[in-house]
Amino acid sequence: MIHKLFRTKSLALLMSETEREGRRLRKVLTAWDLTAIGIGCIIGVGIFVLPGVEAAKHAGPGIILSFAVAAAACACSALCYAELAAMLPVSGSAYTYGYACLGEIFAWIIGWDLVLEYMVGASLVAIGWSAYLVNLLKGMGLELPAALTAPPFAEHPGLLDLPAALIALAISYLLVRGIKESSRVNLTVVVIKVSVILVFIVLTAWYIHPANWVPFAPFGWKGIMTAAAIVFLAYIGFDAVSTTAEEARNPQRDLPIGIIASLVVATLLYMTVAAIMTGVVPYRELGVADPIALVLNVLHMRWASALISVGALAGITSVLLVLLMGQPRILFAMSRDGLLPEALSKVHARYQTPYITTWITGCIVAVSAALTPINVVAELCSIGTLFAFIIVCAGVIVLRFTRPDMVRPFRAPFTPVLPALGILLCGYLMLSLPLITWLRFLVWLLVGLAIYGGYGFRHSGLNGSEQAVGA
Repeated sequence: MIHKLFRTKSLALLMSETEREGRRLRKVLTAWDLTAIGIGCIIGVGIFVLPGVEAAKHAGPGIILSFAVAAAACACSALCYAELAAMLPVSGSAYTYGYACLGEIFAWIIGWDLVLEYMVGASLVAIGWSAYLVNLLKGMGLELPAALTAPPFAEHPGLLDLPAALIALAISYLLVRGIKESSRVNLTVVVIKVSVILVFIVLTAWYIHPANWVPFAPFGWKGIMTAAAIVFLAYIGFDAVSTTAEEARNPQRDLPIGIIASLVVATLLYMTVAAIMTGVVPYRELGVADPIALVLNVLHMRWASALISVGALAGITSVLLVLLMGQPRILFAMSRDGLLPEALSKVHARYQTPYITTWITGCIVAVSAALTPINVVAELCSIGTLFAFIIVCAGVIVLRFTRPDMVRPFRAPFTPVLPALGILLCGYLMLSLPLITWLRFLVWLLVGLAIYGGYGFRHSGLNGSEQAVGA
């Protein structure tokens, strides 16, 4: 019985299941669409909030290096994601890779971990979207009732955060209507927010005072690494590209392009904005929720603050869209494997989208965002993502030794050194997170293991299957 926990799913079976009638997704996404999906999820709170807060609290001007360290850890993982995504163009992201490489128990753990990452992340982003909308409307002279813009247990309680719930439901409706339609909306929003960021760079780069970068690391290397572990959250998103693998027209070519290009673009923008912020305004003054607006106000460019608010709102919208796009596809893959009820993997007859899991995700996020105060620590999302990246890096090493004959349209360079470096960097960043984050993460995993033992193990599609490896 124990050996069944480590049975893996054959690659032939994984690919054949993508063509099952009633479980087949629509293949319409191009390399541009996939890159926009990655950028859409990566660039949001990470550029509009985190650089200022982390510079003031942990890294000083060294926040530039914090982004570089986080990007390096992500780059190792991104190249590994690209190799596995091109080999296995199947929904489920790291969950599917874990099933093919490491065994069913690891697949369940990483799938359950991704549920936490995407659900918590989407709820927080929906709450942030609501806050930006309320502030933007207030600036236009329109003020929404306080009772409808705050949850009941917030510092200033209301009845519910209605805008947060409505945006989650609206995006879920869009996602049900079709992946191509959703990707077009995402592409439009990405163009808007990147344009706004570029305008900020052009307006402010001339006002940098190099003296503000001294001392460069006032909190030492430890502060830079602590900030790196937290701003790592800003890079969550390129892995969402792999959740749409089954819907790509040419996944072997386009998935690596989408994953790597979105990470490169995001890193360049993050480091540039962080350098400008700390060069224009002393780092001690940047510990606010809207550091970009602060920089513009210091330069007496208040007229540009409204533009930044629109860009921030657009940025957060695309992040929420991609999070609500990725989560249902992970649940869809787990259901198709039998680890969750089979009904969850039904595809809409007309739109060919996983509509049941999309609506379930949207409703849970809407309720959570409407009733929960924004006091869930960002580190909980980070630890889950770092763990997923470790699984992916390990999966590349395992498959290189166990299946060296497999066709690899994209190969991660310097293997096994690069994947091993990814494991070490992600592990180091995990160790930089607080103990309470580890405890919450372990509790979540224990709950997941109880569900797997009570349902998933007994209903696994590999029970009695001849295509299970190691069963």
